[in-house]
Amino acid sequence: MAEVGAHLTAAPAGGDRPSVFEAVAQDSLMAAVKPALQHLVKVLAESNPARYGFLWHWFDEIYVLLDLLLQQHYLASCSASFSENFYSLKRIPMGEGRQQPVATAGLPKRQHWKSLLLLVLVPYLKGKLEKLVSSLREEDEYSIHPPSSSWKRFYRAFLAAYPYVNMTWEGWFLIQQLCYILGKAEHHSPMLKLAGVRLVRLTVEDLQALETKWAETTSSQTHSFTSRVQLALRKALSGIAFSLSTGLSVSVFFLQFLDWWYSSENQETIKSLTALPTPPPPVHLEHEPSSALLPSLKTVCPLCRKVRVNATALATSGFVFCYRCVYSYVKAHQHCPVTGYATELQHLVKLYSPES
Repeated sequence: MAEVGAHLTAAPAGGDRPSVFEAVAQDSLMAAVKPALQHLVKVLAESNPARYGFLWHWFDEIYVLLDLLLQQHYLASCSASFSENFYSLKRIPMGEGRQQPVATAGLPKRQHWKSLLLLVLVPYLKGKLEKLVSSLREEDEYSIHPPSSSWKRFYRAFLAAYPYVNMTWEGWFLIQQLCYILGKAEHHSPMLKLAGVRLVRLTVEDLQALETKWAETTSSQTHSFTSRVQLALRKALSGIAFSLSTGLSVSVFFLQFLDWWYSSENQETIKSLTALPTPPPPVHLEHEPSSALLPSLKTVCPLCRKVRVNATALATSGFVFCYRCVYSYVKAHQHCPVTGYATELQHLVKLYSPES
C-alpha cells in the first residue's frame, strides 16, 4: 500500500528522534527523482519536438504541480512529505510532548500550509534562480547588452553577490545539521524550523492507524458523483505515490547507470557509438517564404543582414548567425528563424575561426 508499504518494523520505544543519516537521506530522495524525469522529458522532446516540446519548455512548472499534488496527499494523510513517509518519519508541531498525535490526524492548518509551501515552492524558486544566474553569466560572457547599460551594471553586481548569498544559504543548512548531530537542535533543516514542526519516527500506533485508514478507504462504498470523483482523485494520487515509492529501488540502479553513461570519461566512446551522419539540408526551404531569409553571401547573418560577428550555428538546423542576433531570437521564439525547427538556447554552438 502507498502509505505503509515501506514500513517493515516500528521504531523502538523512546527512539522517536531520527538519526542524521535518515534525515539527510530523505532530503536527497526527491533530488534523485527530478533529474530522472527531466532526462526522460528531454529525450521525448528531442525525438518529437512538435508533440513533446512543450513538456521540456514547461518542465519546471509541470513538475512543481505534480510535486504539489504529491506532497499535499502525503501531508494530509500521513503528516509527512513523500520522502519522510518513505523513511518511516512523520511531522509533529513544535511543543508536542510525549502524547504525540497519530500520523493520520494530520497537521494543524498553519503548519500544514507552511510545510507545503516550503516543500514545493522553495526548491522551485531556487532552481529558477540558478537558471537565471546561468543565463545572465552567458549573456555577460558574450556581451548581449551594451557595455554602458544600467541593466548590465545591475546584473554584474548581482552575479558578483550571488556566490556569497549561495554560500550563506548552504552554510545555514550545514550549521543546522552539525547542531542536530551534536544534539543542540531539534531540526536538521531550517525549513522544518520555519514550518514550526519537527521529525519523529512512526510508532506502532501510527502504522496501525495508517493501515486502518487505507482499509476503510478501499472498502468504502460511495454513491454520489462528488464522492466518486474525490475517491478517483485519491486513488490516482495513491497510485502515483505507490509507483514512485515501489519504483525508487529500481530507479537507483537506473540513475547510477545514467550517471555513468553521461560521465565525462565516457563521452568520447559514446560519441563514436552514437554518431550519426550529417542530415541533409531541409528540402521544404525551396518552397517556403523562409528561404528569402538566406543571404547570397555566406558570411552575412540571415537576421541582421550584416557580416557575422561571433559566428554561432544552430545544432538543430546548421545555419549560422551572429551570436547576439540568434540568441535574442531563440530566447524569444524557441525555434530556428530559417527552418522553424524547435530550438533551445542549449542548441547554440559557438564557431571559432583560425583568425580568432
